[in-house]
Amino acid sequence: MVVCGDDGLAHRLAAELRGVYREQVTLVVPPSGRGGRQPMAGRARAASAALLDRVVTAVNRGNGGSDDTLAPGERVVEAAEPTEAVLAGAGVERAAALALVYDDDETNIRAALTARRLNPRLRLVLRLYNRRLGQHIEELLDQAAELAGGGGGGAAGRGGSGGAGGADIATTVLSDADTAAPALVATALVGTSKVVDAEGLLLRAVERRPPGPGEVADPGLCTLALLSATSNDPAGDEGSEDSGEQGPRLLPDAAAVAAATGRGTVVLEQLSYSGAPLSAGRGGPPFASLFSRRLRWSLAGLVAAVVALAVALTVVTQDNPLHATYVTLLDLFAINEPAHHQSTGRQVLQLLSMVVGLLLLPVLLAAVLEALGTFRTASTLRKPPRGLGGHVVLLGLGKIGTRVLTRLRELHIPVVCVEADPEARGMAVARRLRVPVVLGDVTQEGVLEAAKIHRADALLALTSADTTNLEAVLYARSVRPDLRAVLRLYDDDFAKAVYRTLRTAHPSALTRSRSVSHLAAPAFAGAMMGRQILGAIPVERRVLLFAAVVVGGYAQLEGRTVGEAFRAGAWRVLALDTAGSGDGAGVPPGAGLVWDLPDTYVLRAEDRVVLAATRRGLAELLGRRARPRSTP
Repeated sequence: MVVCGDDGLAHRLAAELRGVYREQVTLVVPPSGRGGRQPMAGRARAASAALLDRVVTAVNRGNGGSDDTLAPGERVVEAAEPTEAVLAGAGVERAAALALVYDDDETNIRAALTARRLNPRLRLVLRLYNRRLGQHIEELLDQAAELAGGGGGGAAGRGGSGGAGGADIATTVLSDADTAAPALVATALVGTSKVVDAEGLLLRAVERRPPGPGEVADPGLCTLALLSATSNDPAGDEGSEDSGEQGPRLLPDAAAVAAATGRGTVVLEQLSYSGAPLSAGRGGPPFASLFSRRLRWSLAGLVAAVVALAVALTVVTQDNPLHATYVTLLDLFAINEPAHHQSTGRQVLQLLSMVVGLLLLPVLLAAVLEALGTFRTASTLRKPPRGLGGHVVLLGLGKIGTRVLTRLRELHIPVVCVEADPEARGMAVARRLRVPVVLGDVTQEGVLEAAKIHRADALLALTSADTTNLEAVLYARSVRPDLRAVLRLYDDDFAKAVYRTLRTAHPSALTRSRSVSHLAAPAFAGAMMGRQILGAIPVERRVLLFAAVVVGGYAQLEGRTVGEAFRAGAWRVLALDTAGSGDGAGVPPGAGLVWDLPDTYVLRAEDRVVLAATRRGLAELLGRRARPRSTP
């Protein structure tokens, strides 16, 4: 496996492949001081690994050996750009998969085109922020592989149709922002479901508190996880994989769920085909916002006066109502003949109509000015309105912040954004969605107050600077101690320390620290293994993955019943995808997703199932078969 990148995702992905899937990894990173920041805990390891790699490579070349004789682990190659020479030196021509996770989309695309030319049978995983461009690049690279003789494995790779050890050559385009955004939104909002929406499948999980005395917990479709036994987490690792028995338990069996009294749960609430995505909203302002409320009342009053005058004229002159309305409008605009020789009532009504006409002119002028002003300011940033409360304050409108903003607006959650850079990526999205934005450095006094932090429900600190996020949360907690806060922190060890300290200092408030690379790395690693990872949801400081696979070739699934295939703490079959095929055995053809499979249903080779799995469980179930060593 070859991983190329310039930030923490590359290091996290390499550690995932090496530690969970037991793969030999070559990591290509920029020279020290030129690339993105690396997790603090891994800087010394990376430096020593790079030095050891140069020494071992020199020894092997001197002995006539090759890189394949290296011991399992991580090989580090330092290069400023993933050029053709660098990719060839990293072993792309012999690699099973290549992940390009640079922060720049253009760098990843250029390297992917080069790698596809070097090795048409290479499995490619790209990190791209632009979704539409990613779809076109995926199709282009798969077509290039087919034309070069790589085989028609594109659909297999994306659909997960390859069996164990199969050669599913494909290109997979992922976005760390899309993977992490739903988890960040769900963490910040109490009662918000954790949603995985990919490849037309919608999975919705919800975190539920322990039932009170006399209450019965709703199990949902199934229980995905048991939360930590105590809020203090005596193991001290805050729900990570090292939390021990008191930590969260993923994919528990029925006995464990029944015995877990006083624990919160994460249950599967919905599993279905997803509909069309929610619209992000049109660029223009809504019609109601063209005119102020006072102006709308003024116009309504004038219309009522005209109607009243027309009715009065009909009664006084015994005229036809339609003709009376016409005469009233002529009087209103002062283009009718004076009523010299008519009744007193008619003369009075004409004078009143002229007075109403005089009032109409400034109102129409105000309407025109307000409409022009609204269109002029539609492209400018809105300020937080007076009296705003119960909203979410979002810090940072970069890649992650923009995706989180879009998700919050799809859920109809009021948001106020804070951004220091007026040219940030998400500013255009905020204008289009008409979201209030406060321009300024969040560390400056008065910026969070302008975002109404004292009346907010939650704070999402998602800037690219750890110290900025931490300072913002600490200041917000000084203003409102019970504020729910979610921090994006670069290093996972630092995130644990911050989480522990904030939770101790503010025990009554919800605090969560999240590493985007920690949330995204499992999906990228699964794609490198050639499997379709639908998404991931965080369970405290652990991650639960969802994958779609075809049963054929997996001894743990094929020929077994659903009950026999379930392994507590590792994987669980959630549903059977029967769209477009008849599955027999009591399952009607074309039934779509069948989630309530009986435990006695026997999984067949052609069945496509949706799995929930832990990271290590998925590695054990779907990992590559050991490649035989070539004999000298």
